[in-house]
Amino acid sequence: MHSASTPKVRVLLADDHQMFREALCHLLHSQPDMEVVGQAGDGTQVMDLARDTAPQIVCMDISMPGMDGTEITRRLRAVLPQVKVVALSAYSDQQYVLDMLNAGASGYVTKAEASEELLRAIRTVLRGRTYLCPDVAGVVTGALVGQGGLAKPTAVLGARERQVLKLVAEGCTSGQIAEMLSIAPSTVEVHRRNIMRKLGRHSVAALTRYVVNNERGERH
Repeated sequence: MHSASTPKVRVLLADDHQMFREALCHLLHSQPDMEVVGQAGDGTQVMDLARDTAPQIVCMDISMPGMDGTEITRRLRAVLPQVKVVALSAYSDQQYVLDMLNAGASGYVTKAEASEELLRAIRTVLRGRTYLCPDVAGVVTGALVGQGGLAKPTAVLGARERQVLKLVAEGCTSGQIAEMLSIAPSTVEVHRRNIMRKLGRHSVAALTRYVVNNERGERH
């Protein structure tokens, strides 16, 4: 439960559609643990607003006048690396998703799924993890395992998830992994489920094949 003394999550909204911004603003203000500290309708405003309002999260539309969301994300992460970016877009196309992840975004949510999924994304990236809404997860999986591997697993897996994936592929049990990483076995299971969902692999054998194929690709 959120207490009155706990600081709220500071969110900056960057989107050129005022009605959509206002709807998100209402959604975020309805959460006891969140507050909107600024709104930008033009890409060129985002950097100054981020400096002035010190947000923890920027919800970033990809298509904005002035400067597009990918370029803003790249600059923002370079200047204010502590700020997390959640991409917002009407599109779930592979290239949009990969461009934003490569620019430094920690999450990607389509506008069609923006309500509950956005709240879930904000809370997930605050914990240092990557969040992709269901519309997008399959798209990135296709990029990872498809033609030539357009993205490395690092684009969608967090650092801890990569550690768990490697140990799973080496044949370690959840109990062994928990002991090696000093985390609870239940946490390992959560990581395993997330890895399988993100990579579209639903067995230990499939995850192992994925790691072997990926390492072979990196060596060549």
